[in-house]
Amino acid sequence: MSETYPTDRASLERDCDIQYFIATGPGGQHRNKVETGVRMTHRPTGIVVTATERRSQYANREAAYERMAAKLEEMQRVVEPRIPTKPSAASRERRLDEKRRAGDRKRDRRASLPDE
Repeated sequence: MSETYPTDRASLERDCDIQYFIATGPGGQHRNKVETGVRMTHRPTGIVVTATERRSQYANREAAYERMAAKLEEMQRVVEPRIPTKPSAASRERRLDEKRRAGDRKRDRRASLPDE
């Protein structure tokens, strides 16, 4: 991870380009005539988010800011490396015991079938 990007509103407003477009879908004449869809591009990373679910441009812009902040935080989250472990001796024994019992059950079922 080479660089971290701030996710506060002022930084996002400074680092993002916003485009408005006519969103499709339900919403009637207002939605079909007005550019209520919002497409936001984070210039430093190239991440793009869109918001079109509301009939209001303002509400879609707010949703886009929230999504951009969430995507940046997710991208910057440090993943802890997994430490490989081995099953304990007791758990191996339990597993083998359960497998033995299951096999016994199946074998008993086979033996109790009536002869044809």
